Amino acid sequence: MKKLSLLLIMVVSAIVMQAQIATNIYWVKFTDKNNSPYSIDNPSEYLSQRALERRARLGIEIDEYDIPVNPQYLQAVADCGAQLLNPSKWLNGVSIYTTSQSVVDAINQLEFVEVVRNCPDYPEAQRDKEIWMENEMKASGSPVVSRGYYGGAEVQVNQLRVNELHEMGFDGTGIHIAVLDGGFIGTDIHHTFDNMREEGRLLGVRDFVYGSGSVYSQSTHGTSCLSTIAAYDPNNMVGTAPKASFYLFHTEDGNGENIVEEYNWVSGAELADSLGVDVCSTSLGYIDFDMPQWDHYFPDYDGHTAPMSIGAEIAASRGMICTNAAGNEGGGTCTLGIPADAEHIITVGAVDDQGDRADFSSVGPTYDGRIKPDVMAMGQGTYVASGNPGGWYGDYYNGNGTSFANPVLAGAVACLRQARPNASVQEICDAVRMAGDNANNPNSYDGYGIPDFVMALQILDVEEVVIGENEIVSVYPNPSKGNVNVTLKEGVDRVNMTVYDNIGRMIVNTMNVNELEIALNNLNSGIYTVSVVSENGSQTLKVVITK
Repeated sequence: MKKLSLLLIMVVSAIVMQAQIATNIYWVKFTDKNNSPYSIDNPSEYLSQRALERRARLGIEIDEYDIPVNPQYLQAVADCGAQLLNPSKWLNGVSIYTTSQSVVDAINQLEFVEVVRNCPDYPEAQRDKEIWMENEMKASGSPVVSRGYYGGAEVQVNQLRVNELHEMGFDGTGIHIAVLDGGFIGTDIHHTFDNMREEGRLLGVRDFVYGSGSVYSQSTHGTSCLSTIAAYDPNNMVGTAPKASFYLFHTEDGNGENIVEEYNWVSGAELADSLGVDVCSTSLGYIDFDMPQWDHYFPDYDGHTAPMSIGAEIAASRGMICTNAAGNEGGGTCTLGIPADAEHIITVGAVDDQGDRADFSSVGPTYDGRIKPDVMAMGQGTYVASGNPGGWYGDYYNGNGTSFANPVLAGAVACLRQARPNASVQEICDAVRMAGDNANNPNSYDGYGIPDFVMALQILDVEEVVIGENEIVSVYPNPSKGNVNVTLKEGVDRVNMTVYDNIGRMIVNTMNVNELEIALNNLNSGIYTVSVVSENGSQTLKVVITK
Protein backbone atom coordinates (compact mmCIF):
# COMPACT_ATOMS: atom_id res chain seq x y z
CA MET A 1 0.00 0.00 0.00
CA LYS A 2 1.14 3.56 -0.65
CA LYS A 3 0.24 4.84 2.82
CA LEU A 4 3.13 6.68 4.41
CA SER A 5 4.81 4.38 6.93
CA LEU A 6 5.60 6.84 9.67
CA LEU A 7 3.84 5.38 12.69
CA LEU A 8 5.64 2.33 14.05
CA ILE A 9 2.89 1.22 16.36
CA MET A 10 3.57 -1.56 18.84
CA VAL A 11 0.06 -2.45 19.90
CA VAL A 12 -3.20 -1.59 18.18
CA SER A 13 -5.70 -1.29 21.00
CA ALA A 14 -9.38 -2.02 20.51
CA ILE A 15 -11.02 1.16 21.72
CA VAL A 16 -14.63 1.11 22.80
CA MET A 17 -15.72 4.69 23.29
CA GLN A 18 -18.09 7.27 21.90
CA ALA A 19 -16.02 7.97 18.79
CA GLN A 20 -17.65 9.45 15.73
CA ILE A 21 -17.74 7.39 12.55
CA ALA A 22 -15.36 9.19 10.19
CA THR A 23 -17.66 8.62 7.19
CA ASN A 24 -19.87 11.27 8.75
CA ILE A 25 -17.16 13.85 9.41
CA TYR A 26 -17.00 17.02 7.32
CA TRP A 27 -14.75 20.06 7.12
CA VAL A 28 -16.58 23.40 6.91
CA LYS A 29 -14.51 26.33 5.62
CA PHE A 30 -15.65 29.89 6.26
CA THR A 31 -15.21 32.83 3.90
CA ASP A 32 -14.05 35.42 6.46
CA LYS A 33 -13.78 36.50 10.10
CA ASN A 34 -16.05 39.51 9.81
CA ASN A 35 -17.86 40.90 12.86
CA SER A 36 -15.76 38.83 15.24
CA PRO A 37 -15.90 39.72 18.95
CA TYR A 38 -12.12 39.21 19.00
CA SER A 39 -9.60 41.77 17.80
CA ILE A 40 -5.90 42.14 17.09
CA ASP A 41 -5.79 44.89 19.71
CA ASN A 42 -6.74 42.54 22.55
CA PRO A 43 -4.74 39.33 22.01
CA SER A 44 -4.82 38.32 25.68
CA GLU A 45 -8.35 37.03 25.03
CA TYR A 46 -6.98 34.17 22.90
CA LEU A 47 -3.21 33.96 23.54
CA SER A 48 -1.58 33.10 26.86
CA GLN A 49 0.88 35.44 28.54
CA ARG A 50 3.70 33.05 27.62
CA ALA A 51 2.64 33.15 23.95
CA LEU A 52 2.54 36.95 24.01
CA GLU A 53 5.97 37.11 25.62
CA ARG A 54 7.37 34.82 22.92
CA ARG A 55 5.88 37.02 20.20
CA ALA A 56 7.35 40.14 21.81
CA ARG A 57 10.76 38.55 22.27
CA LEU A 58 10.93 37.47 18.63
CA GLY A 59 9.33 40.63 17.23
CA ILE A 60 6.27 38.85 15.77
CA GLU A 61 3.11 40.91 15.44
CA ILE A 62 -0.42 39.72 16.07
CA ASP A 63 -2.36 39.40 12.81
CA GLU A 64 -5.56 38.08 11.26
CA TYR A 65 -4.44 34.44 11.57
CA ASP A 66 -4.47 34.81 15.36
CA ILE A 67 -8.14 35.81 15.50
CA PRO A 68 -10.28 32.80 16.53
CA VAL A 69 -13.03 31.49 14.29
CA ASN A 70 -16.09 33.71 14.58
CA PRO A 71 -18.23 32.11 17.35
CA GLN A 72 -21.38 33.31 15.59
CA TYR A 73 -20.41 31.23 12.56
CA LEU A 74 -19.81 28.20 14.76
CA GLN A 75 -23.16 28.63 16.45
CA ALA A 76 -24.93 28.91 13.09
CA VAL A 77 -23.38 25.62 11.96
CA ALA A 78 -24.41 23.97 15.23
CA ASP A 79 -27.94 25.38 14.83
CA CYS A 80 -28.17 23.52 11.51
CA GLY A 81 -27.92 20.30 13.52
CA ALA A 82 -24.19 19.47 13.24
CA GLN A 83 -21.96 18.44 16.13
CA LEU A 84 -18.91 20.71 16.26
CA LEU A 85 -15.55 18.93 16.60
CA ASN A 86 -12.34 20.99 16.19
CA PRO A 87 -12.31 24.59 14.96
CA SER A 88 -9.20 26.02 13.25
CA LYS A 89 -8.51 29.75 13.24
CA TRP A 90 -5.53 29.42 10.90
CA LEU A 91 -7.58 27.59 8.25
CA ASN A 92 -10.77 29.45 9.28
CA GLY A 93 -13.12 26.50 9.57
CA VAL A 94 -14.38 23.68 11.76
CA SER A 95 -14.67 19.91 11.52
CA ILE A 96 -18.18 18.62 12.23
CA TYR A 97 -20.09 15.37 12.64
CA THR A 98 -23.49 14.69 11.12
CA THR A 99 -25.36 11.73 9.64
CA SER A 100 -27.85 13.91 7.80
CA GLN A 101 -27.46 15.17 4.25
CA SER A 102 -30.09 17.81 4.98
CA VAL A 103 -27.82 19.22 7.68
CA VAL A 104 -24.95 19.40 5.18
CA ASP A 105 -27.23 21.09 2.67
CA ALA A 106 -28.33 23.65 5.27
CA ILE A 107 -24.73 24.46 6.18
CA ASN A 108 -23.89 24.90 2.50
CA GLN A 109 -26.61 27.55 2.29
CA LEU A 110 -25.02 29.74 4.98
CA GLU A 111 -23.66 32.88 3.30
CA PHE A 112 -20.34 32.76 5.17
CA VAL A 113 -19.60 29.09 4.28
CA GLU A 114 -17.16 28.66 1.42
CA VAL A 115 -17.15 24.84 1.16
CA VAL A 116 -18.20 21.68 3.00
CA ARG A 117 -15.76 18.83 2.48
CA ASN A 118 -16.58 15.18 3.26
CA CYS A 119 -13.86 13.18 5.02
CA PRO A 120 -14.87 9.48 5.14
CA ASP A 121 -13.06 6.26 6.04
CA TYR A 122 -13.70 2.76 4.75
CA PRO A 123 -13.37 -0.57 6.65
CA GLU A 124 -11.00 -1.97 4.01
CA ALA A 125 -8.52 0.84 4.60
CA GLN A 126 -8.74 0.33 8.34
CA ARG A 127 -7.84 -3.36 7.97
CA ASP A 128 -4.92 -2.44 5.71
CA LYS A 129 -3.67 0.04 8.26
CA GLU A 130 -3.83 -2.51 11.08
CA ILE A 131 -1.78 -4.97 9.00
CA TRP A 132 0.69 -2.21 8.20
CA MET A 133 1.01 -1.32 11.90
CA GLU A 134 1.70 -4.94 12.83
CA ASN A 135 4.38 -5.30 10.16
CA GLU A 136 6.11 -2.03 10.94
CA MET A 137 6.27 -2.27 14.72
CA LYS A 138 9.02 -4.81 15.19
CA ALA A 139 12.03 -4.48 17.46
CA SER A 140 15.33 -4.12 15.62
CA GLY A 141 17.81 -6.51 17.22
CA SER A 142 18.52 -6.71 20.93
CA PRO A 143 18.27 -3.63 23.12
CA VAL A 144 21.54 -1.77 23.55
CA VAL A 145 23.13 -2.34 26.95
CA SER A 146 25.22 0.52 28.31
CA ARG A 147 26.44 1.57 31.71
CA GLY A 148 26.93 5.17 30.61
CA TYR A 149 24.71 8.05 31.72
CA TYR A 150 22.59 7.99 28.54
CA GLY A 151 22.21 4.23 28.59
CA GLY A 152 21.01 2.79 25.31
CA ALA A 153 20.41 6.29 23.90
CA GLU A 154 24.08 7.24 24.05
CA VAL A 155 24.79 6.93 20.33
CA GLN A 156 21.72 8.90 19.16
CA VAL A 157 22.45 11.69 21.66
CA ASN A 158 26.19 11.90 21.04
CA GLN A 159 25.76 11.71 17.26
CA LEU A 160 24.34 15.26 17.42
CA ARG A 161 26.78 16.34 20.19
CA VAL A 162 23.76 17.17 22.33
CA ASN A 163 25.58 15.66 25.29
CA GLU A 164 27.94 18.63 25.12
CA LEU A 165 25.02 21.07 25.18
CA HIS A 166 23.83 19.27 28.31
CA GLU A 167 27.26 19.74 29.85
CA MET A 168 26.93 23.48 29.15
CA GLY A 169 23.65 23.47 31.11
CA PHE A 170 21.31 23.37 28.11
CA ASP A 171 19.08 20.36 28.79
CA GLY A 172 15.69 21.77 27.81
CA THR A 173 14.95 23.43 31.16
CA GLY A 174 12.22 26.04 30.73
CA ILE A 175 11.43 25.01 27.15
CA HIS A 176 7.90 23.85 26.32
CA ILE A 177 7.53 21.11 23.71
CA ALA A 178 4.30 19.86 22.14
CA VAL A 179 4.31 16.28 20.83
CA LEU A 180 1.49 15.66 18.35
CA ASP A 181 0.96 11.98 17.67
CA GLY A 182 -1.31 8.95 17.44
CA GLY A 183 -1.57 8.10 21.13
CA PHE A 184 0.49 7.75 24.27
CA ILE A 185 -0.29 4.36 25.81
CA GLY A 186 2.02 3.78 28.75
CA THR A 187 3.29 7.34 29.14
CA ASP A 188 1.32 7.66 32.36
CA ILE A 189 2.96 4.59 33.94
CA HIS A 190 6.44 4.14 32.43
CA HIS A 191 9.16 4.86 34.99
CA THR A 192 11.31 6.66 32.42
CA PHE A 193 8.81 9.54 32.68
CA ASP A 194 8.62 9.54 36.50
CA ASN A 195 10.92 12.54 36.77
CA MET A 196 8.84 14.50 34.25
CA ARG A 197 5.65 13.78 36.21
CA GLU A 198 7.16 14.36 39.64
CA GLU A 199 8.59 17.74 38.65
CA GLY A 200 5.30 18.88 37.09
CA ARG A 201 6.77 19.05 33.60
CA LEU A 202 3.83 17.25 31.98
CA LEU A 203 1.86 20.43 31.43
CA GLY A 204 -1.27 19.11 29.75
CA VAL A 205 -2.89 16.71 27.28
CA ARG A 206 -5.62 17.01 24.65
CA ASP A 207 -7.43 14.48 22.49
CA PHE A 208 -8.39 15.98 19.11
CA VAL A 209 -9.61 12.64 17.69
CA TYR A 210 -12.24 11.47 20.17
CA GLY A 211 -12.50 14.43 22.51
CA SER A 212 -12.37 11.96 25.39
CA GLY A 213 -9.90 13.90 27.50
CA SER A 214 -7.47 10.95 27.55
CA VAL A 215 -4.49 10.55 25.26
CA TYR A 216 -3.31 7.31 26.87
CA SER A 217 -5.07 5.06 24.36
CA GLN A 218 -5.04 3.75 20.80
CA SER A 219 -1.26 3.77 20.22
CA THR A 220 2.11 3.44 21.92
CA HIS A 221 3.78 5.37 19.12
CA GLY A 222 3.67 8.74 20.86
CA THR A 223 5.17 7.19 24.00
CA SER A 224 8.19 5.84 22.14
CA CYS A 225 8.67 9.13 20.27
CA LEU A 226 8.36 11.15 23.47
CA SER A 227 10.96 8.99 25.20
CA THR A 228 13.72 9.98 22.78
CA ILE A 229 13.31 13.54 24.09
CA ALA A 230 11.97 13.25 27.63
CA ALA A 231 13.35 9.98 29.07
CA TYR A 232 15.21 10.44 32.32
CA ASP A 233 16.37 7.07 33.62
CA PRO A 234 20.15 7.53 34.07
CA ASN A 235 22.28 4.60 32.91
CA ASN A 236 19.26 3.12 31.11
CA MET A 237 17.93 5.94 28.92
CA VAL A 238 18.21 9.73 28.90
CA GLY A 239 16.71 11.74 26.05
CA THR A 240 17.92 14.76 24.13
CA ALA A 241 15.98 17.31 26.23
CA PRO A 242 15.35 15.47 29.50
CA LYS A 243 14.38 18.57 31.51
CA ALA A 244 11.97 20.18 29.04
CA SER A 245 8.24 20.49 29.76
CA PHE A 246 5.62 18.80 27.59
CA TYR A 247 2.13 18.93 26.13
CA LEU A 248 0.81 15.71 24.57
CA PHE A 249 -1.79 16.05 21.80
CA HIS A 250 -3.55 13.12 20.13
CA THR A 251 -4.33 14.11 16.51
CA GLU A 252 -3.83 10.92 14.48
CA ASP A 253 -6.61 8.32 14.29
CA GLY A 254 -5.06 4.85 14.09
CA ASN A 255 -8.31 3.30 12.85
CA GLY A 256 -8.13 4.75 9.37
CA GLU A 257 -6.54 7.33 7.11
CA ASN A 258 -8.69 10.42 6.91
CA ILE A 259 -7.83 13.93 5.75
CA VAL A 260 -9.60 15.30 8.83
CA GLU A 261 -6.47 14.19 10.72
CA GLU A 262 -4.58 17.00 8.98
CA TYR A 263 -7.16 19.44 10.30
CA ASN A 264 -6.86 17.84 13.76
CA TRP A 265 -3.14 18.52 13.66
CA VAL A 266 -3.60 22.16 12.70
CA SER A 267 -6.01 22.62 15.61
CA GLY A 268 -3.40 21.02 17.88
CA ALA A 269 -0.66 23.30 16.60
CA GLU A 270 -2.91 26.30 17.18
CA LEU A 271 -3.42 25.26 20.78
CA ALA A 272 0.33 24.80 21.18
CA ASP A 273 0.89 28.31 19.84
CA SER A 274 -1.70 29.82 22.16
CA LEU A 275 0.00 28.14 25.12
CA GLY A 276 3.39 29.58 24.20
CA VAL A 277 5.02 26.32 23.11
CA ASP A 278 8.58 26.67 21.80
CA VAL A 279 9.01 23.44 19.79
CA CYS A 280 6.44 21.20 18.05
CA SER A 281 7.57 17.63 17.36
CA THR A 282 5.46 15.58 14.94
CA SER A 283 6.14 12.09 13.64
CA LEU A 284 3.15 11.91 11.33
CA GLY A 285 2.75 12.26 7.59
CA TYR A 286 0.08 11.81 4.95
CA ILE A 287 0.11 10.77 1.29
CA ASP A 288 -2.96 8.64 0.50
CA PHE A 289 -6.37 8.59 2.15
CA ASP A 290 -9.28 6.19 2.33
CA MET A 291 -11.14 8.55 0.01
CA PRO A 292 -8.80 8.78 -3.02
CA GLN A 293 -10.04 12.20 -4.12
CA TRP A 294 -8.10 13.72 -1.20
CA ASP A 295 -4.81 11.91 -1.97
CA HIS A 296 -1.70 14.07 -2.23
CA TYR A 297 0.11 14.10 -5.57
CA PHE A 298 3.47 15.65 -6.47
CA PRO A 299 2.13 19.16 -7.26
CA ASP A 300 0.73 19.30 -3.72
CA TYR A 301 4.27 19.17 -2.32
CA ASP A 302 5.02 22.87 -2.67
CA GLY A 303 4.79 23.62 1.05
CA HIS A 304 1.66 25.74 0.65
CA THR A 305 -1.13 23.46 -0.61
CA ALA A 306 -1.97 20.61 1.81
CA PRO A 307 -3.89 21.67 4.95
CA MET A 308 -1.23 20.41 7.33
CA SER A 309 1.59 22.07 5.39
CA ILE A 310 -0.27 25.38 5.43
CA GLY A 311 -0.73 24.98 9.16
CA ALA A 312 2.95 24.14 9.68
CA GLU A 313 4.00 27.26 7.80
CA ILE A 314 1.71 29.43 9.90
CA ALA A 315 2.95 27.74 13.07
CA ALA A 316 6.53 28.64 12.16
CA SER A 317 5.51 32.23 11.44
CA ARG A 318 4.09 32.45 14.99
CA GLY A 319 7.52 31.70 16.47
CA MET A 320 7.32 27.94 17.07
CA ILE A 321 10.07 25.68 15.75
CA CYS A 322 8.38 22.73 14.05
CA THR A 323 10.15 19.47 13.31
CA ASN A 324 8.55 16.66 11.28
CA ALA A 325 9.55 13.17 10.24
CA ALA A 326 10.35 12.86 6.53
CA GLY A 327 8.61 9.51 6.12
CA ASN A 328 9.60 5.88 5.56
CA GLU A 329 8.87 5.49 1.85
CA GLY A 330 12.51 5.17 0.76
CA GLY A 331 14.23 6.62 -2.30
CA GLY A 332 12.87 7.95 -5.57
CA THR A 333 11.47 11.40 -6.23
CA CYS A 334 9.57 13.14 -3.44
CA THR A 335 8.51 10.22 -1.28
CA LEU A 336 7.85 12.61 1.61
CA GLY A 337 4.66 12.70 3.63
CA ILE A 338 2.74 15.92 4.25
CA PRO A 339 3.75 18.25 5.96
CA ALA A 340 7.41 17.34 5.42
CA ASP A 341 7.31 19.62 2.36
CA ALA A 342 6.68 22.76 4.43
CA GLU A 343 9.42 25.32 3.82
CA HIS A 344 10.01 26.79 7.25
CA ILE A 345 10.07 23.62 9.33
CA ILE A 346 12.89 21.15 9.93
CA THR A 347 12.19 17.89 8.10
CA VAL A 348 14.15 14.98 9.55
CA GLY A 349 15.40 11.88 7.76
CA ALA A 350 16.91 8.76 9.34
CA VAL A 351 20.47 7.43 9.63
CA ASP A 352 21.93 4.47 11.48
CA ASP A 353 24.49 4.49 14.28
CA GLN A 354 27.30 4.88 11.72
CA GLY A 355 25.70 7.97 10.19
CA ASP A 356 24.61 6.23 6.98
CA ARG A 357 21.17 6.98 5.55
CA ALA A 358 18.56 4.33 6.30
CA ASP A 359 17.17 2.80 3.10
CA PHE A 360 13.60 3.48 4.20
CA SER A 361 14.13 7.21 4.82
CA SER A 362 11.99 9.35 2.49
CA VAL A 363 13.53 11.83 0.10
CA GLY A 364 12.72 15.02 -1.82
CA PRO A 365 12.92 17.30 -3.61
CA THR A 366 9.68 19.23 -3.15
CA TYR A 367 7.56 20.13 -6.18
CA ASP A 368 9.06 23.62 -6.23
CA GLY A 369 12.61 22.21 -6.14
CA ARG A 370 13.58 22.71 -2.49
CA ILE A 371 15.88 20.26 -0.70
CA LYS A 372 14.12 17.97 1.75
CA PRO A 373 14.79 16.38 4.19
CA ASP A 374 16.63 19.23 5.89
CA VAL A 375 18.79 17.17 8.24
CA MET A 376 19.26 13.63 9.53
CA ALA A 377 19.24 11.98 12.95
CA MET A 378 19.37 8.40 14.21
CA GLY A 379 16.22 6.57 13.10
CA GLN A 380 17.56 3.07 12.46
CA GLY A 381 18.12 1.11 15.64
CA THR A 382 16.97 4.08 17.72
CA TYR A 383 16.67 3.34 21.43
CA VAL A 384 13.13 4.07 22.66
CA ALA A 385 10.87 3.33 25.60
CA SER A 386 8.13 0.73 25.20
CA GLY A 387 4.53 1.75 25.76
CA ASN A 388 4.09 -1.61 27.46
CA PRO A 389 6.86 -1.65 30.09
CA GLY A 390 7.61 -5.15 31.26
CA GLY A 391 5.90 -6.58 28.18
CA TRP A 392 7.22 -8.52 25.19
CA TYR A 393 9.98 -6.01 24.36
CA GLY A 394 10.72 -5.06 27.95
CA ASP A 395 11.00 -1.46 29.11
CA TYR A 396 13.09 -0.36 26.13
CA TYR A 397 13.81 -1.58 22.63
CA ASN A 398 15.52 -0.53 19.39
CA GLY A 399 13.14 0.61 16.68
CA ASN A 400 13.32 1.89 13.11
CA GLY A 401 11.68 4.91 11.52
CA THR A 402 12.05 8.60 10.78
CA SER A 403 9.32 8.77 13.44
CA PHE A 404 12.12 8.30 15.97
CA ALA A 405 14.78 10.36 14.19
CA ASN A 406 12.49 13.38 14.35
CA PRO A 407 12.04 13.64 18.15
CA VAL A 408 15.72 12.89 18.72
CA LEU A 409 16.38 16.02 16.65
CA ALA A 410 13.50 17.99 18.20
CA GLY A 411 14.99 17.57 21.67
CA ALA A 412 18.31 18.89 20.43
CA VAL A 413 16.53 21.89 18.91
CA ALA A 414 14.87 22.53 22.27
CA CYS A 415 18.29 22.72 23.93
CA LEU A 416 19.42 25.15 21.24
CA ARG A 417 16.34 27.29 21.82
CA GLN A 418 17.12 27.31 25.55
CA ALA A 419 20.65 28.47 24.80
CA ARG A 420 19.55 31.23 22.42
CA PRO A 421 16.00 32.32 23.36
CA ASN A 422 16.11 35.46 21.19
CA ALA A 423 17.11 33.78 17.94
CA SER A 424 14.38 33.73 15.30
CA VAL A 425 12.87 30.49 14.01
CA GLN A 426 14.64 31.08 10.70
CA GLU A 427 17.97 31.67 12.40
CA ILE A 428 17.73 28.45 14.40
CA CYS A 429 16.60 26.38 11.42
CA ASP A 430 19.40 27.82 9.27
CA ALA A 431 21.97 27.18 12.01
CA VAL A 432 20.88 23.53 12.30
CA ARG A 433 21.17 23.08 8.54
CA MET A 434 24.52 24.83 8.29
CA ALA A 435 25.90 22.66 11.09
CA GLY A 436 25.16 19.51 9.07
CA ASP A 437 28.05 17.35 7.91
CA ASN A 438 26.71 17.62 4.35
CA ALA A 439 26.16 21.39 4.41
CA ASN A 440 28.67 22.00 1.63
CA ASN A 441 26.83 19.67 -0.73
CA PRO A 442 23.20 19.28 0.39
CA ASN A 443 20.95 16.92 -1.55
CA SER A 444 17.46 15.48 -1.41
CA TYR A 445 18.56 12.16 0.09
CA ASP A 446 20.63 13.33 3.05
CA GLY A 447 19.65 16.99 3.16
CA TYR A 448 22.33 19.01 4.96
CA GLY A 449 23.40 15.88 6.81
CA ILE A 450 23.75 15.14 10.52
CA PRO A 451 23.92 18.45 12.42
CA ASP A 452 26.58 19.21 15.01
CA PHE A 453 24.65 21.14 17.65
CA VAL A 454 27.76 22.62 19.23
CA MET A 455 28.55 24.08 15.81
CA ALA A 456 24.94 25.27 15.47
CA LEU A 457 25.37 27.15 18.72
CA GLN A 458 28.55 28.73 17.38
CA ILE A 459 26.75 29.76 14.21
CA LEU A 460 24.07 31.50 16.23
CA ASP A 461 26.82 33.40 18.05
CA VAL A 462 28.19 34.89 14.83
CA GLU A 463 27.65 38.65 14.75
CA GLU A 464 28.23 41.19 12.04
CA VAL A 465 31.47 43.08 12.57
CA VAL A 466 31.26 46.84 12.26
CA ILE A 467 34.58 48.51 11.58
CA GLY A 468 35.76 50.22 14.71
CA GLU A 469 39.05 51.22 16.27
CA ASN A 470 40.36 47.63 16.39
CA GLU A 471 38.78 46.24 13.22
CA ILE A 472 40.43 46.15 9.79
CA VAL A 473 37.67 44.64 7.68
CA SER A 474 33.89 44.21 7.81
CA VAL A 475 32.07 41.28 6.16
CA TYR A 476 28.28 41.65 5.92
CA PRO A 477 25.56 40.47 6.04
CA ASN A 478 26.68 37.65 8.30
CA PRO A 479 25.22 35.04 8.05
CA SER A 480 24.83 35.58 4.32
CA LYS A 481 22.86 33.83 1.59
CA GLY A 482 25.63 34.51 -0.91
CA ASN A 483 25.43 38.30 -1.19
CA VAL A 484 28.58 39.08 0.80
CA ASN A 485 30.05 42.58 0.97
CA VAL A 486 33.57 43.31 2.21
CA THR A 487 34.62 46.74 3.42
CA LEU A 488 38.21 47.66 4.25
CA LYS A 489 38.99 50.21 6.93
CA GLU A 490 39.85 53.61 5.51
CA GLY A 491 43.60 54.20 5.40
CA VAL A 492 44.53 50.51 5.22
CA ASP A 493 46.47 49.92 2.01
CA ARG A 494 48.19 46.55 2.18
CA VAL A 495 46.26 43.65 3.67
CA ASN A 496 46.55 39.87 3.32
CA MET A 497 43.23 38.04 3.61
CA THR A 498 42.91 34.25 3.97
CA VAL A 499 39.75 32.14 4.12
CA TYR A 500 39.69 28.72 5.83
CA ASP A 501 36.88 26.15 5.91
CA ASN A 502 35.59 24.59 9.13
CA ILE A 503 38.31 21.92 9.22
CA GLY A 504 41.14 24.40 8.67
CA ARG A 505 41.84 24.02 4.97
CA MET A 506 42.85 27.20 3.17
CA ILE A 507 40.27 28.15 0.52
CA VAL A 508 41.37 31.61 -0.60
CA ASN A 509 44.40 33.84 -0.10
CA THR A 510 44.36 37.32 -1.60
CA MET A 511 45.33 40.95 -1.09
CA ASN A 512 42.40 42.23 -3.16
CA VAL A 513 39.06 43.05 -1.48
CA ASN A 514 37.09 42.46 -4.68
CA GLU A 515 38.65 39.02 -5.09
CA LEU A 516 37.71 38.19 -1.49
CA GLU A 517 34.10 39.26 -2.12
CA ILE A 518 33.87 37.12 -5.25
CA ALA A 519 35.40 34.14 -3.47
CA LEU A 520 33.03 34.38 -0.51
CA ASN A 521 30.00 34.70 -2.77
CA ASN A 522 31.03 31.56 -4.65
CA LEU A 523 31.45 29.41 -1.53
CA ASN A 524 29.06 26.62 -0.68
CA SER A 525 27.04 26.76 2.52
CA GLY A 526 29.18 26.44 5.61
CA ILE A 527 31.17 28.16 8.33
CA TYR A 528 34.39 29.88 7.30
CA THR A 529 37.15 31.75 9.08
CA VAL A 530 38.57 34.92 7.55
CA SER A 531 42.03 35.86 8.78
CA VAL A 532 43.22 39.39 8.01
CA VAL A 533 46.77 40.71 8.48
CA SER A 534 47.98 44.23 7.72
CA GLU A 535 50.54 46.75 8.88
CA ASN A 536 47.85 48.05 11.26
CA GLY A 537 47.35 44.70 13.01
CA SER A 538 45.39 41.49 12.53
CA GLN A 539 41.78 40.34 12.77
CA THR A 540 39.95 37.00 12.66
CA LEU A 541 36.22 36.60 12.11
CA LYS A 542 33.71 33.85 11.42
CA VAL A 543 31.56 34.03 8.29
CA VAL A 544 28.48 31.85 7.76
CA ILE A 545 27.20 31.18 4.24
CA THR A 546 23.63 29.85 3.97
CA LYS A 547 22.42 29.07 0.45
